[in-house]
Amino acid sequence: MNFLAHIYLSGEDEGITIGNFIADGIKGKRYMKFPPKIQQGILLHRAIDSYTDAHPTVKQSTARLHENYSHYSGVIVDILYDHFLAKNWNDYHEQPLSEYVEDFYNLLRKNFAILPSRIQRMMPYMINDNWLLSYATIPGISTILKQMNVRTKNVSKMNFAVVELEEYYEEFEAEFTSFFAELIEFVENKKSEL
Repeated sequence: MNFLAHIYLSGEDEGITIGNFIADGIKGKRYMKFPPKIQQGILLHRAIDSYTDAHPTVKQSTARLHENYSHYSGVIVDILYDHFLAKNWNDYHEQPLSEYVEDFYNLLRKNFAILPSRIQRMMPYMINDNWLLSYATIPGISTILKQMNVRTKNVSKMNFAVVELEEYYEEFEAEFTSFFAELIEFVENKKSEL
């Protein structure tokens, strides 16, 4: 899952949300230097990633992209799934997406000092270009995929994946919807363990 899904799955706890958001930049046991709730968020993020990567529905989505994008297929599916979460946001949350993401950006500003330097550098771009809200549209996802392609020095060719998104839109959306319902249940159970 990508940024929006990880934030959403964190629930209402700010510490867990921050931890879940920064987790990709925290390797090994370095998570233990953070306050307990942020540690829980980091561990939750890792559990979500492991569950997602092993799930047969996600593998089905990834397989559709593998021929053209090889090992980048999983990253692309994470982004596409965030698109369907943003597009269908009202099915998952009562607060409008625009307000929800603004609240999240304010949370980042409030906790700036604790964020890893990589996140601190990324944050202004994320907020100024409103990445999380842009996920809701195909042009927004296209922009994100172009940016990701640049980050791979144009090796991934992710910028072309919007073609498959449009061609297999209904299949990807059905797979997301089915998988996300199971992921929500998994996360609720996992939170009680952490």
